[in-house]
Amino acid sequence: MSELEAKKMPDQTSVLEVARKDDGKFVEPLQLGKRLKEIRLANNLTLEEASRLTGLARSTLSKIENEQISPTFQAVQKLTAGLGIDIPQLFVPPQDGPTANGRRDITRNEAGTPHPTTTYEHELLCTQMRDKKMVPFKCTVRARSFDDFEDWVRHEGEEFMLVLSGVVEVYTEFYEPVKLSEGDSIYYDARMGHCLVSVSKADAVVLWVTSR
Repeated sequence: MSELEAKKMPDQTSVLEVARKDDGKFVEPLQLGKRLKEIRLANNLTLEEASRLTGLARSTLSKIENEQISPTFQAVQKLTAGLGIDIPQLFVPPQDGPTANGRRDITRNEAGTPHPTTTYEHELLCTQMRDKKMVPFKCTVRARSFDDFEDWVRHEGEEFMLVLSGVVEVYTEFYEPVKLSEGDSIYYDARMGHCLVSVSKADAVVLWVTSR
């Protein structure tokens, strides 16, 4: 029966009959299949994984993506719920390739925006660019003990940290402390409590990149 879900039945309304462009023309089936595949690949999902999320058979998804069948409105509802998108997102014309927006920002050495705290001395990088998806900053680690922190540091997003010089000890809420030396890096969920201290003779310097 799963194969029939995506076929147009007499008592079912095809999604192509309810989704129209602004000019009143029907959305081309080719655009829908290509768009569905684009969304699936953008989320790094295989057909099997998308099938589990949406409840539609793998073969059904494959046929929709290859324009062999047109999905019903019911099937589209399963797709949007399973993939975590809105129905209008399915009808955005697929991209032929990555589109550059021409944005760029440069920070010269030691020319970042200073933001000192009691435990870290941050240098914010590339601050001229608005609405960035990542926040990069260099940090001199002043803290020398876990007790220097009043509480765990935690915030939204994910975080990447690369040790530029010195040695740090990274404390995380769910793991044992770990020492990282120059050239070592770590990536973690920033909602998890975390902090780091310098354990080298001189203050360690790290590069941090935090996602929005």
